[in-house]
Amino acid sequence: MELTELIFGEGAAFLANLARYIVPLLCIAVVVRCVRSMLRERYEPETWAYLYLPGEIMVPLRHWECIVGRARNTDACIEHESIDKLHACLIRDADGAWTVYDLGRGETQVNGEHVGPGGLPIEDADVLTLGDVPARFVDLTEEERASLLKYRHKPGRLVRPAGTVLLLNVLNILLALEQLVYNPDAGVLAAMGFGALCVFEWVYLAVLRASGQRGFETELLGFFLSTIGFSVAVSSVPGAVVKQLIFLAAGIGLFLFFGIWMRDLRRMKKLRLPALVLALAFLALNLVLAKVTNGAQNWVEIAGFSFQPSEFVKILYIYAGAATLDRLFVNRNLLFFIGFSAACVGALALMSDFGTAVVFFTAFLVISFMRSGSFATVFLALAAAALGVFLVLTVKPYVIARFQTWGHVWEDVYGAGYQQVRAMSAAAGGGFFGHGAGNGWLVDIVAGDTDMVFGVVCEELGLLTGLCCVASVLALAAFVVKNASGNRSSYFVIAACGAVTMMMVQLALNVFGSMDILPFTGVTFPFVSRGGSSLLACWALLAFVKGADNRANASFAVKRAERFSGGAGVEEDDGPAYDDSDDDDGDGWHRDDPEAAR
Repeated sequence: MELTELIFGEGAAFLANLARYIVPLLCIAVVVRCVRSMLRERYEPETWAYLYLPGEIMVPLRHWECIVGRARNTDACIEHESIDKLHACLIRDADGAWTVYDLGRGETQVNGEHVGPGGLPIEDADVLTLGDVPARFVDLTEEERASLLKYRHKPGRLVRPAGTVLLLNVLNILLALEQLVYNPDAGVLAAMGFGALCVFEWVYLAVLRASGQRGFETELLGFFLSTIGFSVAVSSVPGAVVKQLIFLAAGIGLFLFFGIWMRDLRRMKKLRLPALVLALAFLALNLVLAKVTNGAQNWVEIAGFSFQPSEFVKILYIYAGAATLDRLFVNRNLLFFIGFSAACVGALALMSDFGTAVVFFTAFLVISFMRSGSFATVFLALAAAALGVFLVLTVKPYVIARFQTWGHVWEDVYGAGYQQVRAMSAAAGGGFFGHGAGNGWLVDIVAGDTDMVFGVVCEELGLLTGLCCVASVLALAAFVVKNASGNRSSYFVIAACGAVTMMMVQLALNVFGSMDILPFTGVTFPFVSRGGSSLLACWALLAFVKGADNRANASFAVKRAERFSGGAGVEEDDGPAYDDSDDDDGDGWHRDDPEAAR
């Protein structure tokens, strides 16, 4: 209080009390600005090639992996009785080379040659025969694709990121003021920590803007959630300010590393197996060396440094699990991935970390369905999970106790319901605007700043701020779903959906568990819960979400050389016209202006 009185005089308490009402409004403004910008702008349409069919029909190929078939939900739908629902898959690699894989029971040929299990390369002007339907394959170069774009309406305007960063800076300043007034242990170091957050945000924005990037809403939401998490860390352990800042800087670095690493999908595919092996090694390390904390064997301490290996396994699981379609359709079953997932979930069950096991299992269901498109696979996995839960409840009696406590926490407020009762009381006591950062008591209970952090946020910063944190994760999920259909590669889509699924399940288990709406499982709130391992994992998972951003120049997972003019909010021409009126060679194919599309 001495420092604030020195700077603000006797009005320090008044300013801190005023900040209590401004902070939730700033949080709402930050989230609304990001959501408006990321959800209202149309994605950048891309056409990579065409299939020219008899009868002046052109079918565009708008992804790097395109399913061709009779089914209406395929990427290239060709309605003909000789074509299977899922007939073939055309896959483009990073160098622009295309390969055809046969998926159905019908015949697939390239220039009369049968497509075998390993696929066949296909080049511009080759004839792809699907059943009884011949199709001329026309590959487009970078310049040709750019020439097909024109503005038909004004592109959606992005909300200026500098304005959002400025709001985040004001938020940091007000949180620092509240901590100094309400939390006597938060000294100058804590205030400097909030200042360092402001520097991180501006440096990040300046560097990425200088490299030609646009569309920073994904990471700005990450900064917002990390700011709230930093305030929680200052409230609970003021002496850990420097440590938390180091983890945040490392998380941002990991975010940038994975974003740049994803630029080369061939490199990603080559390292899938090493990533899988490393994930299993982390789990084995956990089983051998981890100590039991709060009933779960999930913390490993080496040379005085403690961490949770299971958090890093999340990154590796998404990395290895989001296989691209060339792998999937050559090897049509998911046995290998199912075995990997079973090993992960089984190891977590042995550690008694059932909350994290639920997170992994739900991500497995999403990824397995996206990879196979089979509800049968999902139902089989659910049946196996039900059996697993039954076995766990049989051998782990304390898990049954948690389920028995669910919905009855007020019947044992000093025993089994101790944590949830206090979390709900603190959250209700905070009201809409909270008591002020550092002015709460819930951080003092066991796992208050991790598993019960939603209650801490509501108590100190208000229900409005807590709901803004929830809305931020929901916005990331909506953003991934919005971009899924127009993304250039299935890897980006599957990885982003898997990553955001993990965040969503963690969010639900943390919030609903602490409020006794779901059984309490003890998982962290993404970005907000205190802990270095969790923060690193969340920023790395956020890179997969950023990789699926298909707006113009918005994803650093796309090389600058692969971006073409046109920008966001553009629509395509219908492509080069097909006309067989002056066919010279008698094969039924002619383009009225070959040079225009070649």
